[in-house]
Amino acid sequence: MKIKELREKNIEELKKVLMEKQESVRRLRFDISSKQIKNNRDLRNDKKDIARILTLINESK
Repeated sequence: MKIKELREKNIEELKKVLMEKQESVRRLRFDISSKQIKNNRDLRNDKKDIARILTLINESK
């Protein structure tokens, strides 16, 4: 997600997206460890999205 898209969301929506991304990272880690997926790019992008979301949540405090 782009930072511009994330800035348009309120805190509750950001927390919901954060939970979804964290679950996605868990699934991707499992898939990578069991060699079911070879593309690590999705994992990296999700982790960056999590960092962006946490930054926006902390900025709003």
